[in-house]
Amino acid sequence: MGSYRKEKKQKKLPDTTKDELGSYNYRMFNLFNRKFKITEAEPPNDVKEAFAKFSGGQRYIGVDQFRKFLVLHQDMVDCTLADAQRMVEDFINKRHHASKCTSLGLNLEDFFHFLLFDDLNGPIIPQVHHDMTAPLSHYFIYTGHNSYLTGNQLSSDCSEVPIIKALQRGVRVIELDLWPGSAKDEILVLHGRTLTTPVPFIKCLKSIRDYAFVSSPYPVIITLEDHLTPDHQAKVAELVTQTFGGMLYYPESDFLVEFPSPESLKHRIIISTKPPKEYLESSGIKMKGCSPVGKNSSEEDEEEEEEAGLEADDRSDSDQDDEEFDNKSGESAPEYRRLITIHAGKPKGALTDALKVAVNKVRRLSMSEQELERAATNHGMDLVRFTQDNILRVYPKGTRITSSNYKPIIGWMHGAQMIAFNMQGYGKSLWLMHGMFRANGGCGYVQKPDFLMQNDDEVFDPKRKLSVIKTLKVKVYLGDGWRLDFSHTYFDAYSPPDFYTKLYIVGVPADAARKKTKIIEDNWAPVWNQEFTFPLTVPELALLRVEVREYDMSEKDDFGGQTCLPVSELRPGIRSVPLHDKKGEKLNNTRLLMKFEFL
Repeated sequence: MGSYRKEKKQKKLPDTTKDELGSYNYRMFNLFNRKFKITEAEPPNDVKEAFAKFSGGQRYIGVDQFRKFLVLHQDMVDCTLADAQRMVEDFINKRHHASKCTSLGLNLEDFFHFLLFDDLNGPIIPQVHHDMTAPLSHYFIYTGHNSYLTGNQLSSDCSEVPIIKALQRGVRVIELDLWPGSAKDEILVLHGRTLTTPVPFIKCLKSIRDYAFVSSPYPVIITLEDHLTPDHQAKVAELVTQTFGGMLYYPESDFLVEFPSPESLKHRIIISTKPPKEYLESSGIKMKGCSPVGKNSSEEDEEEEEEAGLEADDRSDSDQDDEEFDNKSGESAPEYRRLITIHAGKPKGALTDALKVAVNKVRRLSMSEQELERAATNHGMDLVRFTQDNILRVYPKGTRITSSNYKPIIGWMHGAQMIAFNMQGYGKSLWLMHGMFRANGGCGYVQKPDFLMQNDDEVFDPKRKLSVIKTLKVKVYLGDGWRLDFSHTYFDAYSPPDFYTKLYIVGVPADAARKKTKIIEDNWAPVWNQEFTFPLTVPELALLRVEVREYDMSEKDDFGGQTCLPVSELRPGIRSVPLHDKKGEKLNNTRLLMKFEFL
């Protein structure tokens, strides 16, 4: 290495070339060249040993032997001979002319390259495999916050584009803030009392209609924060009904005794919001926290005032008991109220009262991230009990004006179904959210662990120290693909990169851990061959976060890719782990070869 390291990636050196012999030339100080050969990744010893074992020491592994490898080594116990044959054929088609496959089967090189195809040999189960017939409250649900914002919370544009992107990623809960426009019957979506530019409500509805089920057939929930008069609410009902038609689901009764299941709501759209409050205003009930134009404040408006030092002590009067109001709500936009499937509200009065489980009625309760932390500290088991049948939504605190996010694990530990995230708030917290919802085929609904659903005196206590029940063993063999996805001077202007891999367990506090491989210098295809163990007390809530960095002695280490994987979904065996960029987009070629084992 040396003191010249590193002049970084801002510009490509014009005299740096790749010769035709499989090496890179790096120009040093415009004085001389340094040549580095490009080395292809080679099969690790574990791969060679597995090939030798299942091929019986022969040069080729046949389809039947390949199936035995998948069943016995990769734990794909349901794999049939036809499945193995299909996987071999898919592999041959993907490798095209590069494959040396013959009628005899796969040679070692082909066998190794098969293991590197993440779409054939990925780290987690790719299909929906959870029971989808339980009530909605039994699932963690992929939830967006202010889904229409393109950037920060104060001055970014509002648009249907982030809604479309969220739905394409598998997000199942879309949040819209509704405000009246200047024209009669005009309804806009924007972040109220900010400089965000609005987008027409109808444009958001049509985008949801057109993209709701491109990535998942399971229901899309639209959470509305409305700041509307009864006339405008009636208009909302009209637009929603006309836009969605038969896709829209709403119950016949005023209240649900139990939420319907994701399975029963396939390809349906449902509405969740507070029941209309205008009757309370017209009755002279005090409404604190109203917007400058006199419309209702939302739960998040109240949170922002609280963050600004204003007391949000109006929960007992501005958020009246839903049932008290519902008895009178016929006088205020009944067609709007009729469309609400999941009735929402904020904690009011004592939290223990808000968390009481009602008889024959389920609902949604919303808390800020700070309120959740306080509730978890003082009423953790009450939260768990509440979320067994009811839905808890958690949203970012009002000071997160840059659209950053918070740690989701606190909510998941207490059974909170809707951890509302800013999907444009890229960073480690969002990577965790991406990781959680890679589970169950990426369908946006992840069934909660059984221990969070035990409906008896043995309610899960998140504070209780538990014993280790499972140990995850992870081996990091090698990485490859950076030279195809990045310029050869991206990481270092003067030499190939120096990669290392960091591994984290994110879960309950007792399971938190971090490990790191050694640094491999000057190599586009680093080989580590290092193994790590992670003892787990609650593996059902654990996420394995993987991040590759490129060492830099003088500046911050460069980002080389990341992923996050739910531990409960990891497939044992040698697996190809694709890496993603900082926004969570999958890199085209970059991946790690890793081994997962449970003890």
